[in-house]
Amino acid sequence: MTPIERRASASLAGIYGLRMLGLFIILPIFAIYAQGLPGGQSHFLIGLALGAYGLTQAILQIPMGMLSDRFGRKPVILFGLIIFAIGSFVAASADNIYMIILGRVIQGAGAINAAVMALTADLTREEHRTKAMATIGMTIGITFSISLVLSPILYHWIGVPGIFALTGVLSLLGLFIVGFVVPKPAITRFHTDTEASFRKIGSVLRNADLLRLDIGIFSLHAILMSVFMQVPFVLRNDGLPAQHHWMVYLPVMLVAFVLMVPPIIIAEKKAKMKQVFMGAVGLALLAQLALLGLQHSVWGVAFALLLFFTAFNVLEATLPSLVSKLAPLASKGTAMGVYSSSQFLGAFFGASVGGLILQYYGGNAVFGFAIAMLFLWLLVASTMRPPAAVSTKMYHLGDIDATSAISLQQQLAQLQGVREVMVVAAEGMACLKVDMQGFDKEGVEKLCLSAQ
Repeated sequence: MTPIERRASASLAGIYGLRMLGLFIILPIFAIYAQGLPGGQSHFLIGLALGAYGLTQAILQIPMGMLSDRFGRKPVILFGLIIFAIGSFVAASADNIYMIILGRVIQGAGAINAAVMALTADLTREEHRTKAMATIGMTIGITFSISLVLSPILYHWIGVPGIFALTGVLSLLGLFIVGFVVPKPAITRFHTDTEASFRKIGSVLRNADLLRLDIGIFSLHAILMSVFMQVPFVLRNDGLPAQHHWMVYLPVMLVAFVLMVPPIIIAEKKAKMKQVFMGAVGLALLAQLALLGLQHSVWGVAFALLLFFTAFNVLEATLPSLVSKLAPLASKGTAMGVYSSSQFLGAFFGASVGGLILQYYGGNAVFGFAIAMLFLWLLVASTMRPPAAVSTKMYHLGDIDATSAISLQQQLAQLQGVREVMVVAAEGMACLKVDMQGFDKEGVEKLCLSAQ
């Protein structure tokens, strides 16, 4: 990668991470704090406040990405960060649960994810784009883990209003990064591999393989949010004050990160994606059963959370990889957009329904809800076709006319190990889905080089 590509990847990952930190950081302590607010006696309203951002995020992220095609990436990202900051400050100044719900709705409306991904594509060459996207993906995982550990500590120091205010300040810091650190793209254009198209959403939703994965990420984040509607109370009831909950989350997240690595390597290198995927869903189911049975011991809860976050990390890593393997190349960006929207809808659903169940049926019913969702997910996932052992390769072509693009696509499709080819003249790129072992790499590179 060039210095500009490295700077773009790092700075945009930082923007993405700062924003996700603002969404995640209240998870471990919000339910406990909100009980002391007017309206906070309703667990349903607490859940609504916790997950409200997911609804507006899911609705607006694809349109915001499309707006960035028309008005430019940076203006849309700057606008989204300002909206997110406004929502944070509204929540920080709230003296009742209803104002916090409003603040979280506004936070979610600052939906810059798709625009950030599109700007990343603008600033990186095709052959390095996967590394840039992986940098952003790792940032999200690290940010999530940091937020779980920092949240109880910050709660003790500055309280939840202070945490909301801090996320607002960090969002404003993001304005500086976008304005002065993120490089300016030489050209802004639509990228099939990273951006969603309204014309292709219908075909993506009709794809049974992709729909299973959308149901999966919806379920995973619904379960995650429902867990944080109950686990903070469980830890407090077991004698651990909220400001000390980090003592559980820190070792759990560190060990879970270590434990996730071998399954992911096996899934990718040994072509055991479905087996690892199914195993992770089963482990998450076991974790919820453990939470139900071991909830009266801090050590028991820590063990159950270790199982859950190990499974969660594996699933967070393998699900996007499965989308990439199963989505047709021409619909990949749209498939990822629908997948991401499903994730945020799941967060909204899980927090709201989890709060409703907690209010009317008690804490054990929340774990029962998660167990039921995981069992249904296991049934849905079991019908999934094992994905082919393929990877996606992208090549920069430069200026190429439509006739040459068609000819090149036909030639590439005939090479050994090439499963699918898409050559887009307007984007000056070739995208191939190839066997992980045995594809004619030299032949592909020679043809692509001759087309430049």
